[in-house]
Amino acid sequence: MVTAALLKGLILGAGMIIPIGAQNSFILNQGIKRNHHILAATICIICDVLLISIGILGGGKLISSNELLMLFITIGGILFLLIYGGMSLRSAFRNQYHSVKASDKRPNRKMIIATTFAVTLLNPHVYLDTIIILGSVGGTFEGDDRVAFALGTILASVLWFYALAIAAAKLAPWLSRSKVQQVIDIVVGMIMFVVAYSLLDSLLTTLSQS
Repeated sequence: MVTAALLKGLILGAGMIIPIGAQNSFILNQGIKRNHHILAATICIICDVLLISIGILGGGKLISSNELLMLFITIGGILFLLIYGGMSLRSAFRNQYHSVKASDKRPNRKMIIATTFAVTLLNPHVYLDTIIILGSVGGTFEGDDRVAFALGTILASVLWFYALAIAAAKLAPWLSRSKVQQVIDIVVGMIMFVVAYSLLDSLLTTLSQS
């Protein structure tokens, strides 16, 4: 039974984490640039561990019931995603990848840490996936099974984020070509705008029903 709970956590966790979103796009970009990509992946994993633990311990009901908190998180997430998406599209249309590489001007460690936390914690989807969905499912288990489910979801996060960061770094010689990087920046920018739109649409729907 413990093994079944572990596998269920692994599969459900992977289903929540793997779909392309703000976190994955950011880790992919950092991996391509080989700019503290393992650090960024580690921060995403730590956040997942904390949020999943909060959800399984019952924090999901508390957060989902606090409408004001969710409102602030959603608005903050929309603004951040629009800004980050705009920056990606600006980089793509400026097409100055060769000059950036030559000057080797990369964000420092503190900037990467701050941006990773922002991409993770300002995205309401993260709370929905980890605290509310995974937390609610985990809450149906008891004792060792609950622990096994939590470990499964955490394992999914560890495997995915490290694999994504390392794979992007390994493929960097090809992915960092100016044309490829331009396409990636456009895709990342569009993903950020799509996620921002989905958050705005969800927010407007919630406000209209209240």
